[in-house]
Amino acid sequence: MPDSSTGPLFNFRFGRQCMTLNGFPKLMGIINLTPDSFYDGGRYNSLESALQQAELLEKQGADFLDLGGESTRPGHAAVDPELELRRVIPVIAALSQRSRLPISIDSSKAQVAEAALQAGASIVNDVSALSDPAMPELLRRFQAGCIIMHNKQLPPEDEAFLQVFDFLQERLDWARRQTGLSAEYFVLDPGICFGKTQSQNLSLLKHLGQLRRRGLPVLLGVSNKSYIGRICGEQLPQARLPGSLATAAIAAYQGSCDILRVHQVAESKQAILVAKAIREAL
Repeated sequence: MPDSSTGPLFNFRFGRQCMTLNGFPKLMGIINLTPDSFYDGGRYNSLESALQQAELLEKQGADFLDLGGESTRPGHAAVDPELELRRVIPVIAALSQRSRLPISIDSSKAQVAEAALQAGASIVNDVSALSDPAMPELLRRFQAGCIIMHNKQLPPEDEAFLQVFDFLQERLDWARRQTGLSAEYFVLDPGICFGKTQSQNLSLLKHLGQLRRRGLPVLLGVSNKSYIGRICGEQLPQARLPGSLATAAIAAYQGSCDILRVHQVAESKQAILVAKAIREAL
């Protein structure tokens, strides 16, 4: 049973901004600018619809906006950088003038990340853990924040979550050496449903607090994902909101993550506030 303390405090720096992370999740609202994203593909493909969704997410309590122009769902088709740029840059440029929220670009391509940072983004959300050799220098030049995700196949063995944690620690140490940036510019994502079995996903979620106890801030992206469908027998991602909220509430109650990347901000906000109130009750 966790006590009412929030655990270690971390500073997350991105550009000229700094945000304190304390284990009670900030909310990162997702805007997929793609026709094939698993949850909302095609819904925000126009500039107007994307800006309207960003405004709604901000009103609902988002702390960040995460924009992507290439789906990372299983079996997704690779997107040419030029197409990815056409999808994301006009929206980021407009948002940087209209929104107070920090903007994250969800891309593994340094070419796309650079244009996004020039347009007003300040965070790179890289599901490939900086596989593009040009990415570290780009992060250094813009003093950008970075989310490093584990995206590798895990062997079927007990306590595989420790391998995820070790990989993220090693990749963070490497990124710091390559960029010259302090640890405060990085947040780590265990990559739920990326290269992992159902039992490994659940084990990671159960033991997530160990990553924070190592002194590492955590982003958790579980919104409407397939592990919920396998538990509940629900094939439609749009019908997995209750499972998403259950995971969010547990993470908030345990103080095991710092940022939740979600599609449904208002509902997630309510879930984590209730969890926090119960956690802090005498």
